[in-house]
Amino acid sequence: MIQGGWRRLHDGVQRRTAHLSPTVQGLLWAVAAGVIFSFLNALMRALGQQVNPLQSQFLRYFFGLIVLLPLVWHHGAAAYKPKTMRGQFLRGGLHTAGLYLWFVSLPKIPLADMTAIGFTTPLFIMLGAWLFFKEAMRWERWLATALGFVGVMVVVGPKLSLAGGFGPGPGLYHLLMLASAPMFAASFLVTKALTRYETTGTILVWQALTISLLSLPLALWAWQPLTPWQWLGFLVCGLLGSSGHYCLTRSFVAADISATQSIKFLDLVWAVLLGWALFTDIPTFSTIAGGLLISAATVWVARRESRIRVND
Repeated sequence: MIQGGWRRLHDGVQRRTAHLSPTVQGLLWAVAAGVIFSFLNALMRALGQQVNPLQSQFLRYFFGLIVLLPLVWHHGAAAYKPKTMRGQFLRGGLHTAGLYLWFVSLPKIPLADMTAIGFTTPLFIMLGAWLFFKEAMRWERWLATALGFVGVMVVVGPKLSLAGGFGPGPGLYHLLMLASAPMFAASFLVTKALTRYETTGTILVWQALTISLLSLPLALWAWQPLTPWQWLGFLVCGLLGSSGHYCLTRSFVAADISATQSIKFLDLVWAVLLGWALFTDIPTFSTIAGGLLISAATVWVARRESRIRVND
């Protein structure tokens, strides 16, 4: 049923956008992914205010795995057998660690702040690629990284002063959210290595499986009974997560990744609107300014990289 729904969605969108250029199609898929992930984050924040973060983390990815099972059933389990189990669990372990910090912080900070801090992940990816993959680190990348961290301080700095330093308070949760960014970057770098010999479907299925397995022990330790509405909410989170990753993958298929980065700044717009509508969050000037600086640095370096590749 789920596979058929995605197929009908893909075929319908394909017919309506066939006259558009590949770049425009990629941007539309990226916008769809951003909207879906914004709703996912808002729903996860609401659930995270009621359910322990450790349990929320497990249920989010467990239901994401449930959603993917029809695909595994259709193609057969052998089609998703990884060539290296160690790589899959390494990636799952890194992502699980980042998710723990993310889920602990999510109920405590506004969606706009979370989105702005999340813009730093591509910058950590660039640093990691330089360190571990020996990719060239040109001046554009260093400048973008420096501007990105300035943007982080614009977002996080005022919260630290309001929190009275590093003690328990809003500033601590902003730092924990920031600490999740390099963990996610490390996970994506492992994913880059895995794509050399693993299919996208295999990586996606084993991401959900390994995170579910690694999150289960702590989730059982913190387990609390759920209401029917909470069970339904986590099921919807699983659907949104898988749908968002599907749209994101389609954007990468339709166009270069660098061509779709310019649309990421819209994620801050969706986060501000949902935070205001659902949680009465009023974004501060520092959040908007820092988020725009981080996203501008990321978009600028992506466009520079695209031009360099074309010239080469």
